[in-house]
Amino acid sequence: MTRNEVVVAVTAATVTAVAAAVLIGQWLQRKERRRKQTQRILKKFARECAAPVWKLWAVAEDLVADMTASLAATATESSGSLNMLVSFAGSLPSGDEKGVHYGVNLRGKELLLLRGTLGGNEEPITDVQKQEIPIPDDVLNGSFKGLCDYISLELVKFLAMNPGEETEEVKNFGFTLTRTVEQIGPGSVSAIRRKSLADDHDDTVLKEFVNDMNESLERHGLKIRMNTAMVDDTIGVLAGGRYYHKDTVASVTLGMGTNAAYIEQAQDISKWKSAISEPQAIVISTEWGDFRSCHLPVTEFDGALDAESFNPGSRVFEKLVSGGYLGEIVRRVLLRMSQESGIFGDTLPPKLTIPYILGSPDMAAMHQDISEGREIVNKKLKEVLGIMDSTLAAREVVVEVCDVVAERAARVAGAGIVGMIKKLGRLEKKMSIVIVEGGLYDHYRVFRNYLHSSIWEMLGDELSDHIVIEHSHGGSGAGALFSAACRGGGNKDSES
Repeated sequence: MTRNEVVVAVTAATVTAVAAAVLIGQWLQRKERRRKQTQRILKKFARECAAPVWKLWAVAEDLVADMTASLAATATESSGSLNMLVSFAGSLPSGDEKGVHYGVNLRGKELLLLRGTLGGNEEPITDVQKQEIPIPDDVLNGSFKGLCDYISLELVKFLAMNPGEETEEVKNFGFTLTRTVEQIGPGSVSAIRRKSLADDHDDTVLKEFVNDMNESLERHGLKIRMNTAMVDDTIGVLAGGRYYHKDTVASVTLGMGTNAAYIEQAQDISKWKSAISEPQAIVISTEWGDFRSCHLPVTEFDGALDAESFNPGSRVFEKLVSGGYLGEIVRRVLLRMSQESGIFGDTLPPKLTIPYILGSPDMAAMHQDISEGREIVNKKLKEVLGIMDSTLAAREVVVEVCDVVAERAARVAGAGIVGMIKKLGRLEKKMSIVIVEGGLYDHYRVFRNYLHSSIWEMLGDELSDHIVIEHSHGGSGAGALFSAACRGGGNKDSES
């Protein structure tokens, strides 16, 4: 090779190296710009979701004010964001109840059939048997009598598969309804109208349903009778708490939907006084899913979710804290990152654009992934969102987004619990047990820890001992069994 050829070769190699270096430099700069944009979106979102103690107290105080206004308002007056309802008026379990009880929990398009034994003397519920039954569409969209006959027939099958000691004694039957965030047609069985205790006309529907259910049970040869009206499952959870401890004053459901209930003093319920004949217990359903406050940490992602929901402007609190929405908020944040910073590559993953494709169980699994390479996150991104090639850095960001969403939800729910107990005037005077039930609390360990820590931060070492959070007794749907143990002729469930 001549000297000129060597010079040309070296020059070409140098140019190629320089060009490669330029391309690498541009790629690194682009990668850094994307990383910074991802972090800007994450930090802004985390900042807007932040719920420091002062804000939690502001939320709690607003809840107290709305609860007080709702109890004091007349039928024609505005009562803030809450329309609280008397959901039970009678005798809650005392812990002395004994015997076999039956229950049905209506949850969306499924029935949960239950049988369990109460031992009395506050003994734990035993021999709990459960079976989930899908509800056919024709029954779901049919008449109340059709539903009653379907339940009775399934109970006959359930008892045949789970035989017990046969006696001539008639057993109690409880019926609870678990709320979902699905839009339910007003004419469907799932939208059974639970009427207000204050309206004499509403009582007719409830009595007809109880009569239809009992007639159907008798017609199918079952020695089981429904002795109370259908109630929200949150009320059944409260009844279970009272069976175990008389200091149980409230219950909270934190699942796909959310609600809270508590025991109120009759003299504080001005708009229902005429309809209440001195019952032993008055249980109020707070309907706190509708709660609104200017102090709630709402972001642009929440605003967009609300605007595109089937009930825009409603269920604001529920959309922040319930499992039906948490995964969707995470998806929306990741979609923004994918669009603006290419966190998952140059091509937008098509599945990431599908609303509600990411559920709270998958979100919880990713959030609680402690593997070194975030392998569970990688698996969920592939299976659920179709993201086949994510970097470890991207998977770390996914975990951070899940953490922000879960922490906000748990802390806001904790503020709601503190507000409810403050309304009862028990923060500084008495121990109050709050029973919590639902998939978020049952299965989402990090969420549960954030909930407990938020209450401790709000109340400090001294007062935090006055609120005891306990898991629901008997597992999911067992509130129907404890509802069966309730007594009292004035029982009426209510919903606006």
